Amino acid sequence: MKRKVLAANWKMNNGPTAAKSFMEEFLRGYKSREDRTVIIFSPAVSLTAVSSAIAGRRDVLAGVQNIYWAEKGAFTGETSAPMAADAGATIVLVGHSERRHVFGESDAQCARKCQAAAKAHLRFMLCLGETIEQREAGETESLVRRQLRDGLSQTPNLISADFMIAYEPVWAIGTGLTASAADASAIHGVLRGELRQMIGTRADEIPILYGGSVNPGNAAGLLAADDIDGLLVGGASVEASSWLKIAQA
Repeated sequence: MKRKVLAANWKMNNGPTAAKSFMEEFLRGYKSREDRTVIIFSPAVSLTAVSSAIAGRRDVLAGVQNIYWAEKGAFTGETSAPMAADAGATIVLVGHSERRHVFGESDAQCARKCQAAAKAHLRFMLCLGETIEQREAGETESLVRRQLRDGLSQTPNLISADFMIAYEPVWAIGTGLTASAADASAIHGVLRGELRQMIGTRADEIPILYGGSVNPGNAAGLLAADDIDGLLVGGASVEASSWLKIAQA
């Protein structure tokens, strides 16, 4: 059975002190499970607090929310993939909707970040999704197919690269609106089919997560839907008590 992946994206919340308290509370209540992997995508300044807290645990991973594609250099404020790995990260988010729509990141830039992560032996989670205007125009399937292919276009040895995909409709993020389990499952099926064309049967091993206003009340229903391999959770992951309920769903 494929392990479910429960990923918390704290966004710009939980500095080092809060992260330490969060992890203490969460790990007290969360027992290792054979059927799932938990990921904490913390702000970069809190990465060491998270990675230290999970030392010795293989079921909980520390991740970062963003990287830059250069290994080093005059890029003030940026974090490279090797630096993230050195600080304890094992996975990085790429192309989250806020990076695309607030900071203007393009598919080409996402592709360079995926390439940089793979080169540094970091797993990456490539995020895809449509705006409400694109959805209403019937462009969802063609858009996510393009984002998938373009985002992975620069990753070397794609057949063996260690990555995940997250479908997060932009209109459902932080709005309280959630795609139905059936709608999310349908888009996941589209993505799975596209991956099969790209990497053959190995596509069935790639986790595809859903993200967008996930909360303790809808997590179990989404996880039960076909082809939803996990959840990428934003606001409901910031508090340890809420995140614990979702991780145990």
